[in-house]
Amino acid sequence: MKMKYPIEPTIMKRSSVRSFEERKLSTEDKDKLRLYADNLTNPFGAKVNFYFVDKTTDSSGEKLGTYGVIKGASSFIGASVANSEFGLEALGYEFENVILYATHMGLGTVWLAATFSRDSFSSVMGIKKDELFPAISPIGYPIGKTRLKESVMRTLMKSDQRKQWESLFFENDFSTPLTKVHAGIYTVPFEMLRLAPSATNAQPWRIVLSDDTVHFFITYGSNTKEDEKLIKRVDLGIGLSHFHLTALERGLSGKFETLLPESFEVPQNTRYIVSWVPDKKN
Repeated sequence: MKMKYPIEPTIMKRSSVRSFEERKLSTEDKDKLRLYADNLTNPFGAKVNFYFVDKTTDSSGEKLGTYGVIKGASSFIGASVANSEFGLEALGYEFENVILYATHMGLGTVWLAATFSRDSFSSVMGIKKDELFPAISPIGYPIGKTRLKESVMRTLMKSDQRKQWESLFFENDFSTPLTKVHAGIYTVPFEMLRLAPSATNAQPWRIVLSDDTVHFFITYGSNTKEDEKLIKRVDLGIGLSHFHLTALERGLSGKFETLLPESFEVPQNTRYIVSWVPDKKN
């Protein structure tokens, strides 16, 4: 099902915002976001829970911490999910959908995975102890002028950099980079995937196109910690949302399946996640 807002221009418009007007979301905007989030689904069957808070302190009066990287925001959105096979991918998928909708509304957001006080936000949002709670986002009205600290953060987080096609997309196997010409109907969905945000802009996704089927992988360094690997799964979910929403907008239908051929050679520190199988009518 297509979204109620244009996907491609919204993806290109979205950027990380860290400086906000010092006011809460209006009731109208909050209600629109809540309604939108409440009606979301994902292709992976996991239930994603969303939480909204409109304050800067928890019940004990302690300030909700974002380690100085966010200025002016008093409204936040968070998401949790049960620890299941595709739970983190589902969370990234749905949360990015909310962020894109917020972008369409003219609101500012930024994914926060490491730079927030997880304990204090978990407490104030009422996150269940047995659920995964990997990320939040401030949400509000962006200040037009970028402050110096935000500019420095964008540089440190590599917010304005993206990997080139040949390092992300491959044809049939990992030894042959995929060209935009050979990508065919997937050229734009892949480009929208390339523009997806990720932690430190690492873009951990790798894609192999084989016989019109798209195989999705994540990659990480040999010294990557386990909690960082979990965040990379969220990142892939974000990328999957960009790919899938763009494909649907362009009339491409299909489904996600687990079907990597046994003969497929996967590079070291790279993990297969899922495949997109197009319908024959495409």
